[in-house]
Amino acid sequence: MLVLPTIAELRQQLHVERMRTHKIAFVPTMGNLHDGHISLIHKAREEADVVVASIFVNPLQFGANEDLERYPRTFAEDSAKLEESGCDYLFAPSVEEMYPQGLTSQTIVDVPRLSSLHCGASRPGHFRGVATVVAKLFGIVQPDVAIFGLKDFQQLAVIRQMVNDLCLPVTILGAEIARAESGLALSSRNGYLTSGELQTAPLLYQTLQGIEQRITAGEVDFRQLEAEAKQQLNELGLEPDYFNICNQATLELAESDDKQLVILAASYLGKARLIDNIRIQR
Repeated sequence: MLVLPTIAELRQQLHVERMRTHKIAFVPTMGNLHDGHISLIHKAREEADVVVASIFVNPLQFGANEDLERYPRTFAEDSAKLEESGCDYLFAPSVEEMYPQGLTSQTIVDVPRLSSLHCGASRPGHFRGVATVVAKLFGIVQPDVAIFGLKDFQQLAVIRQMVNDLCLPVTILGAEIARAESGLALSSRNGYLTSGELQTAPLLYQTLQGIEQRITAGEVDFRQLEAEAKQQLNELGLEPDYFNICNQATLELAESDDKQLVILAASYLGKARLIDNIRIQR
């Protein structure tokens, strides 16, 4: 695996791959890799001849009081995991390489409606930062296909709309949520949890499963189900940010006759903010 810190070096290598008519798959990450990230690499390996990953902690997607400075950075371990999993190229740029004119002069990509919902309501500007860096990475790598995890369901929806609206020639694929044996969705921020909190954290997924079962059984008062779920999370020691039963296509709050649903949830636990979701076909 080649580790490349500059845009020019990466483009030079990928030009050679394209001359060989190799299909390129891309997995963007912020590092601190876990088994969920590695599953994305494996999926990319199945989809293409060449696998490119990136590690870049993107300051544009962090709010003023968020965890940019303490976000875990484990580059040596991450590089070893990527090489072992079959990654061909690792793009590892500095902030200066990605934003040479500074953050305040950077062109911003905004997906307006989707970016204001759910996580976007709690983290203003977050999805502008995500859309901007992903658009930039797509311009740098020019992949045929890019792989994202379904745990960040809203993020995936934002990226899909951006690609569609800007007519970008890349296929976006979602990979299933990787979970611990407890059911907890794997996340780099799970490292913030104490041993006691790790016992509580899986209750978010269990709450999602309980509401899924009630919907599957025929309950359609979604707003009441949301209220009950938030009360349950509070009682379990998880401070709910949101718990929303949505139309899977629009991410707007679902109506009783909607057939394809996704339950999106976020809760605070100690220093961590947990997100998870379940998709339902009625």
